[in-house]
Amino acid sequence: MLMRIGGTDAEPDDDSWIPVINPATGDEIDHVPAGRKNDVERAVAAADAAFPIWKKKTQRERGTILFRAAGIVREQHKDLAQLLTTEQGKPLRESIDEIRGYANILEFYAGISAVQNGELVRLGATGDALVTREPLGICGAIIPWNMPVIIMGWKVGPALLAGNTLVLKPASSTPLTTLRLTQILDEAGMPPGTLNTITGAGEIVGEAMAEHREIKKLSFTGNCATGQRIRQRAAGSLKELTLELGGSDPMIIMPDADIDSAVDGAIRGRFYNAGQTCTAVKRLFVHESIATEFSRKLKQKTGALKLGNGLDTGTDMGPLNSAIQRERIEKLVESVHGKGEGTILTGGSRPEGAEYSRGFFYRPTVVTDVVKSSALLTSEVFGPVLPVMPVPDLETAITEANRSSYGLGASIWTTDLHTAKRAFDDIHAGIIWVNRHLTVPPEIPFGGMNESGLGRENGLHALESYSRTKTLMLGW
Repeated sequence: MLMRIGGTDAEPDDDSWIPVINPATGDEIDHVPAGRKNDVERAVAAADAAFPIWKKKTQRERGTILFRAAGIVREQHKDLAQLLTTEQGKPLRESIDEIRGYANILEFYAGISAVQNGELVRLGATGDALVTREPLGICGAIIPWNMPVIIMGWKVGPALLAGNTLVLKPASSTPLTTLRLTQILDEAGMPPGTLNTITGAGEIVGEAMAEHREIKKLSFTGNCATGQRIRQRAAGSLKELTLELGGSDPMIIMPDADIDSAVDGAIRGRFYNAGQTCTAVKRLFVHESIATEFSRKLKQKTGALKLGNGLDTGTDMGPLNSAIQRERIEKLVESVHGKGEGTILTGGSRPEGAEYSRGFFYRPTVVTDVVKSSALLTSEVFGPVLPVMPVPDLETAITEANRSSYGLGASIWTTDLHTAKRAFDDIHAGIIWVNRHLTVPPEIPFGGMNESGLGRENGLHALESYSRTKTLMLGW
């Protein structure tokens, strides 16, 4: 599949390509151009040419195109979901949810397109002021491989509605669905060059985007180290940044919680997308009075999860996205086990069988008796490994939850309103769930604190971040 520049397919100048691998089989399913700095220049030029046209459209007209694109996505959701599963690995039902979620995001921004931003400030007999908002210009978006479709929606929805044009870079391992969704937006009626998608390595394409002076805002989702490099690269142009840099989300279960619901929430929260989610449950703190029962039920249900190809009926969890990701998880679990930093309750190895031999599979894993200094608790673990720690009370649970450099999300499982309110007030995180985890509808702002990043995606907050105020002073 080719890049998209100026509304058409674009080949690489030097005939360099990147293979796209099916993580369930290890087979190459396609290849995409290995974009270079000159491809970023071509994309910026196309976005620059489209900007005056797109900006002059009314917000309602832009919203109509987003709504039309959402309709095409819904019509083609089965094919798009199959493509996403084939390149990313997640079960087909999760891909269907993600495709539908992307359509929901476009429809949300289309739905608020009739709301015009602006205010009149009365200054007395001598004059008034009109405060309006205008688009920033050309914006950049760098998409990760774990949730490429949803996160594409978080970025393109508000950016396009606000009147900006875009240069977008998908992850090298999951570019195909992003490229197809770019085509769909073109088919929906966007002027050529409004959205341009460049494939290639992050250290080449991503850094060129961060440094480019004509890109006025860059939104990046990925790991903290890369986000810090992007911030440094972007400093020279003083561009605006939104950085979503991951998390180590805690889940706290109190003794009054519904244990069965909490077990189901922990399994979904940790093993959804094979644990490769920024807001996944990465540390679980359960009250010691129910820890034994909870761990027994968690082990039983985790062990019953069906591991397999995401396209197969009945698959509960697919492979990790790459061999590198699996190797990282394997080394981490082996280190924890070898150092005596935890006890493997279930999982902890690759599955056996011919159907798993070529893919990047790893069994869903639960670890107990984890020491506080373990990397399972001090780093972001991007895979299907769940550490479980007993705690004597809520105060201890909150203290341990805050023992992290991240602050993206957290959940508290309780039937007591005061307990929930205490957790909301005292846990350092951008979003707190009560008796649920992971859910992020398009209406709410999403983002974290501390090393989880800067700025917010989603909702009206994101829309405002893709525009700037401009004031007209009127004298009478």
